[in-house]
Amino acid sequence: MPLRTAIFTVVLDRFGRSSILDLDESEIATARQWAAPARWPHTWVTGGVSGRVSIREAEFTARDGVERALRIYAPLYSPGPLPIIAFFHGGGYVLGNTRMYDPLCAFLAKSVPAVVVSVDYRQAPEHRAPKAVEDSIDGLRWAYENAAAFRGDPARIAVCGDSAGGGLAALVCHAAYDEGGPAIAHQSLLYPSTDATQSFPSAAEHGGAPVLSAEKIRVFTDHYLGDSVDPADPGVSAYWRKDLHGMPPALIQTADLDPLRDEGLAYAERLADAGVPVRATNYLRTVHGFMSFPGATTIGEQARYELLSELRRHLNPTRLAHLVPVDV
Repeated sequence: MPLRTAIFTVVLDRFGRSSILDLDESEIATARQWAAPARWPHTWVTGGVSGRVSIREAEFTARDGVERALRIYAPLYSPGPLPIIAFFHGGGYVLGNTRMYDPLCAFLAKSVPAVVVSVDYRQAPEHRAPKAVEDSIDGLRWAYENAAAFRGDPARIAVCGDSAGGGLAALVCHAAYDEGGPAIAHQSLLYPSTDATQSFPSAAEHGGAPVLSAEKIRVFTDHYLGDSVDPADPGVSAYWRKDLHGMPPALIQTADLDPLRDEGLAYAERLADAGVPVRATNYLRTVHGFMSFPGATTIGEQARYELLSELRRHLNPTRLAHLVPVDV
């Protein structure tokens, strides 16, 4: 991998936020609140947050009556109604939070432009599967039903997520299709988790990779599924759904040095076999999570603009002519 990326991943693994391997259950709730400070040098790695985007909090009521938070990003100077992007953060269904993704969500809100609704779903081990899936579906439904309150257009909805959040985005598409809506125009799955069985070759080939290793995946999976959920259950592993006909067009981005690479590409192949329009891009010489640190990779910005292009094409086609090219 490029030297800049290699140095960054070594520093991240050795000196960054606590690894799931180092945490007992009592420490996880504290660790998942971490987010990179919005100042240099952190913003050099993650990208900054545009002052042309407003960020506010809202709440939705999940199906079991529990109130959950939403983080809503909206461009300040774009007239509505705007397309809606429901976003689901990564973190192995255990770590992570909506604030960690301020740079990416604000970038999408400003550049598509769109209203991005990031769902604070419940996490393991306190809340095992399928609670994260249910909260994600309920968050999407709130966005659809309350679109007018934040200048959103309920007829133009996309879902997006990275890693575990990519898996949730795929499962939300399944639920929306099965339950008769809301209609989803596009799904953007960034190095998604689609197969909890970890049976594809890259799981072993890159089991010792930085950022996300096979051992970390095992710990995340144990927390999330426990002993009662089959990892091949299509309710938690999108790859194992038998029929993928009717799913929305997809962008699937994978990292070549990632244990999750092959399950993402295999899911793309299954979607294509079902007649779903798919764009699948495997980014070479990079690791899991690269979209979240564009300053530390040579292709993070390129991947962001591919994502932007696909979202515009399906949500805001008149803006395609104004897409800013990136030199890579």
